[in-house]
Amino acid sequence: MDPEKPRPCGMTRRRMLGATGAAGAVAAGAGACSSTNEPQPQDSLRGTVVAQTSDVPQGSGTVLVDDKLVLTQPEQGEFQAYSAVCTHAGCTIQEVTERIRCLCHGSEFDIATGEVVAGPANDPLEKFTVSVDGTDITLED
Repeated sequence: MDPEKPRPCGMTRRRMLGATGAAGAVAAGAGACSSTNEPQPQDSLRGTVVAQTSDVPQGSGTVLVDDKLVLTQPEQGEFQAYSAVCTHAGCTIQEVTERIRCLCHGSEFDIATGEVVAGPANDPLEKFTVSVDGTDITLED
């Protein structure tokens, strides 16, 4: 198999291995792309606690891969939630540092707004409302 041949969402085997490591390549390849015609994983989470405040680093964030949810904390005590489905090609967001990053094609999004910082994506990430009660972060209806 050609290591540079794009997979269904455009990620090459070499890039996938670099992004996920050998152990995660199979899982990333199987679940990196999504279809917008299917019910979204976030739908079943509405009204439930999705994380603890300590799970989301300040000035960064975390990806709940199975739930296709990105949680960020741009400023101390300010929490945001976005779909982890990249608006460029439907790949799952893999990384959050000072930006939300999709490693499939290099799109980057702002952790405070979900707006595109670097393409090829043109549209912002879908934003969700969260509330914080003590240390519980709840995805609102």
